[in-house]
Amino acid sequence: MKYPIGIQNFEKLRRDGYVYVDKTALMYKMVSEGSYYFLSRPRRFGKSLMVSTLDAFFSGKKELFEGLYAGSVDWDWQEYPILHLDLNVQKYEAKEDLGKILNRHLEKWERLYDSPFAERGLEERFLHVVELAYQKTGRQVVILVDEYDKPLLQAIGNEELQTAYRNTLKAFYGVLKSCDEYIKFAFLTGVTKFGKVSVFSDLNNLKDISMLPQYGAICGITETELHQYFDHSVEELAGYNEMTKKECYERLQRDFDGYHFNEYTKEGMYNPFSLLNTLDNKVFRDYWFETGTPSFLVYQLKKTRYPLENMTTEEVSTDTLNSIDIMDENPLPLLYQSGYLTLKSYDSRFNSFTLGFPNREVEQGFIKYLLPFYTPKVSSKSRFAIAQFTKDIECGCADDFMQRLEDFFATGDYEVVGKAEKYFQNTLYLFFRLLGFYVDVEYHTANGRMDVLIQTPEYIYILELKIDKTAEEALQQIEDKGYARPFENDPRQLFKIGVNFSTESKLISWLAG
Repeated sequence: MKYPIGIQNFEKLRRDGYVYVDKTALMYKMVSEGSYYFLSRPRRFGKSLMVSTLDAFFSGKKELFEGLYAGSVDWDWQEYPILHLDLNVQKYEAKEDLGKILNRHLEKWERLYDSPFAERGLEERFLHVVELAYQKTGRQVVILVDEYDKPLLQAIGNEELQTAYRNTLKAFYGVLKSCDEYIKFAFLTGVTKFGKVSVFSDLNNLKDISMLPQYGAICGITETELHQYFDHSVEELAGYNEMTKKECYERLQRDFDGYHFNEYTKEGMYNPFSLLNTLDNKVFRDYWFETGTPSFLVYQLKKTRYPLENMTTEEVSTDTLNSIDIMDENPLPLLYQSGYLTLKSYDSRFNSFTLGFPNREVEQGFIKYLLPFYTPKVSSKSRFAIAQFTKDIECGCADDFMQRLEDFFATGDYEVVGKAEKYFQNTLYLFFRLLGFYVDVEYHTANGRMDVLIQTPEYIYILELKIDKTAEEALQQIEDKGYARPFENDPRQLFKIGVNFSTESKLISWLAG
């Protein structure tokens, strides 16, 4: 089987015999029921392939759709004039970079349709190209925009540059509304949605299908599609990794499934990039996370001093998730739309969602990536290593474990972490979350519950955490609250440890009981 890894061109995929998960039923639903659409999905989720599929469809290439849903529909299969704008092929580091790529596309279209308006402004040139394409072909125009938000994402952290890009794109995309009579269909994709107060403020005719249940499976791979198209591949993968087929499906689901884009669809979506790479290479790895680092997300998390433990507990409204224009106040919409968090639960009374990591690949990759930004800058001689912490826990070396943690905080660099309390909380959240991939860790901060519970086959650890109190008080709370009571009849050895963090000294003290 030929896996379409990195293949974003529908014609190449079909002509060269790559496997194709048929999404043309949802594509045709769009085409037959409306004219203007926007779709937000994480990177490497199949957006570019969907744009290319629409390009082939409106180009009248019926032979490419043989055997697919769209090949059986009643369609005129005429060739429509298509303006395909791909913003994913450029780095945007200076104000003129966006103008260069827009100009490159416009020059190509102007030559094609003999436009005499090449000396005008970008948006005016675009408007005239649309009009001329309609006039010269006698057919309405199809406009396809891939990764419309790439310039804006790369400019996060540079307000002047982002404002310049936003103003340029707002005027450019505004042509879609001005030229309605000449346009047959328009489809814009991106990772994020810069919403009502910015790029799309004038495009009230653009239908956002990102969270609509009927389009939930338009990109990505469902569990049903995994079994339908790749069952033999999963069997081969299982054989290479000495697993049963059932175990292999469970591992794939744990690692790469779990994306939810609306509150109604129970079936999760697989990240196609990681899934296909795993099936092709016969090796389980974090392929999606290795292809890009979310530096702009870290920038926003630190800028807003966001408490990391709230990422998976805070409720957010639908309106909040639908726009990242508030990212300077709340980074969750950016985390959701970028694919690092997904919908986990829905409260219909308040129309709000709770978010969470979609799968193990994303959670572990993101936690590992964040750790250096939120923890002390450690030297090469530092004893901080998650592997050694894990070994200490597994062998019952509680004193060694706590001494390492004490040394870890003693090497802290507080110039970049903000308030010490928040630093302590964020550091421990990341530390215990990462530790939880190797041993059973529950991390809580709510009153009345033990802060940290770690379990191994032979040992149990209960940790109570305090700020600007004493380790003795923390240890006493374990006794007063009876945190160890549920384990009275457990044969495993139990450790009770009180921990205090001093915002004055920036150090921890601890006491085991």
